[in-house]
Amino acid sequence: MSKIIASAAIRGAKVIYKEAEGFLNKTIKEKGEACEVKFPETAFYFPFAYALLGEEVKNLSDAKKVLDFSKTLLHEEPSDKIWLPYLGDTLDSGVAALLCEEIIMALRYLYNQEPQKDCNGFFSDTILRTLGIQLVDGRMPGFAAILGAAPDNKTAVYIVRELQKRSIMTFVGSNVNGRSIIDQLLEEKVEMGWDTYIVPYGRDTISGIYPLNWAIRGALTFGGHKKGEALKNLMYCKNRVFAFGMVLGELDDIKYATGAGAINMGFPIIADTNVPEIRPSGICTYEHVIRELDHKKIVPAAIELRGIKLKISEIPIPVSYSPAFEGERVRREQMFVQFGGKYSDAFEYVKMVDAEKIEDGKIEVIGPEIDDIKEGGATPLGVVVEVSGRKMQKDFEPILERQIHSFLNEAMGIFHMGQRDMCWIRVSKDAKNKGLKLKHFGVILHARIHDVFSAIADKVQVTIYTKQEDVKRISEDIQKVYKERDARVAGMTDESVDLFWTCTLCQSFAPNHVCIVKPERIGLCGAYNWLDAKASYELNPTGPNQPVKKGECLDPVKGEWAGVNEIVKQKSNHTLERFCGYSIIDSPETSCGCFECVVAILPELNGFMIVNREYTGITPAGMTFSTLAGTIGGGQQTPGFMGIGRLYIVSKKFISAEGGIKRIVWMTKELKESLTDKLKDRCKELGDPDFINKIADETIATTTEELLPYLEKIGHPALTMEAVM
Repeated sequence: MSKIIASAAIRGAKVIYKEAEGFLNKTIKEKGEACEVKFPETAFYFPFAYALLGEEVKNLSDAKKVLDFSKTLLHEEPSDKIWLPYLGDTLDSGVAALLCEEIIMALRYLYNQEPQKDCNGFFSDTILRTLGIQLVDGRMPGFAAILGAAPDNKTAVYIVRELQKRSIMTFVGSNVNGRSIIDQLLEEKVEMGWDTYIVPYGRDTISGIYPLNWAIRGALTFGGHKKGEALKNLMYCKNRVFAFGMVLGELDDIKYATGAGAINMGFPIIADTNVPEIRPSGICTYEHVIRELDHKKIVPAAIELRGIKLKISEIPIPVSYSPAFEGERVRREQMFVQFGGKYSDAFEYVKMVDAEKIEDGKIEVIGPEIDDIKEGGATPLGVVVEVSGRKMQKDFEPILERQIHSFLNEAMGIFHMGQRDMCWIRVSKDAKNKGLKLKHFGVILHARIHDVFSAIADKVQVTIYTKQEDVKRISEDIQKVYKERDARVAGMTDESVDLFWTCTLCQSFAPNHVCIVKPERIGLCGAYNWLDAKASYELNPTGPNQPVKKGECLDPVKGEWAGVNEIVKQKSNHTLERFCGYSIIDSPETSCGCFECVVAILPELNGFMIVNREYTGITPAGMTFSTLAGTIGGGQQTPGFMGIGRLYIVSKKFISAEGGIKRIVWMTKELKESLTDKLKDRCKELGDPDFINKIADETIATTTEELLPYLEKIGHPALTMEAVM
């Protein structure tokens, strides 16, 4: 049966090769072999050529080398008389197809033909790293690439909603006879984008290279594998990137060839038509190609085919519930009612109480319900969650409270932003029409706190207030609690505790990386602080956060402890011997790939620069964020470079062995503005309140040549400090 697939894949690869050859030759003739060619916002050039061949494609001449190599992978179709039962020629053709598709898409960018209308086009390194924490903590358990179109719009919506419910990131594109699933979803007004886990890549099959080369960059970004390590990079995809292809409608040779490329990565294919099946396992974990004609069964069948493990909480509410809806927006024209923001008073508060004072599962709404509220208006809201448990602690209150944001946001039709008394919530008309009420906020919080925090929460009671007098009175009372919490966390130092915490959450993607979370250093993803890690250990004693006894202090200036070194060696699979927590030069802490910022040395300026992942421009280091990040991810220890969480910048321990924040000579404008108040306070502590204005940004300089005169003019202290190297 696989003979039909082999013939089609080989034919398709040849068609793709011919298109790439013709397009490249035309471009060379028009622009010359030295013409630069690249994808936007990536440090990995042509990702497949880089990962599999070790080629850094920078110009058309480099692309020609890749094209010439891909030709060597093309084979003749299998003979009617002689047929060998293996996939070798088919898989070779698949790789050739992927290499040629990269060339075609990069040339389209050169001619401004990409991205296509209503499509994302090439997926940037920034997006990969931004989603990193969701990839590693299980909120996003897998990926689907849909090619083609469903038989009707209703079926298209049903399939993507079923994938959303399971938190599967879904890439949609390609077409059948000119009709794409993208158009079907647009016609049904389905919100698409990274936030909703539905990403349109392009309306032709060749653009399907985008999700595939996004996947191969996972091996380079999180796995720490190098360019040209073809087998390691492909095996990483098979074992750690849980993706599959779903083909809706009839297949053509181009789809077969692209699918053969995906199978090389361990990504199986499921189709809704009567295609030949390849059931023996080998390259993929289970079967390579299967069919499922019933659209009600196709999503569960695909998940089983890829071996994706799901954790679905069934919550009795009238709308769908999944992390895929966390990024959903409820715009003003879609809104039925809103709470908080600048429109009304609102707060959220989690409080530890004695068990006898509350009733588990009791949910009470004091004041008007959604049905009693006028459409389009703003109403006060107070959410009080009382929690009791034998292992519950006061320190856990803000940790649970922060989760209200995610717990409510994951309900379809609820938009949530902020926390404490700075929250802002909207409920859509569609959710209200389906029967969503404020009491369901309580249902969600009760269920999710028990689900996620079962180790510490024995009872959960929720009271929701919607009368202005109640909201105002209770809000004033809890201001004192908020201030006490802030003071408790702010007062913690590395010296005041005996334990640090590991965080190995990212090891599902970066096997040799480990974070050491300290009171004065947040995890590099920005999501876990010392108290979070402590709570995580209480919740899951065998989980990713484990206690680290500091042991003998080997160097108080650089922040080196014998106990930390012992754990680092163990948890890094014996690839590292030591960490210095306060140094970026001597054995700095490692980076996985989902860090918020990169700190990089500028030796000619005797200082450091900091760039956040949202910044896409060039930096004084001569590299973009993506290029810098590509050199330090995957658990590597790179002196002079380090991935960090942005709040670490204002810590007293921030690269303190090298002089701390006074070494910062440049950071992006957006990053500086986001930390302005905290930076000002830190500068005052150092006795130099004006120092924040001495840190340059991209509006002042983007090269060291431009930056040096500015630093000399304003008298930046880094220029007179001891040599950093």
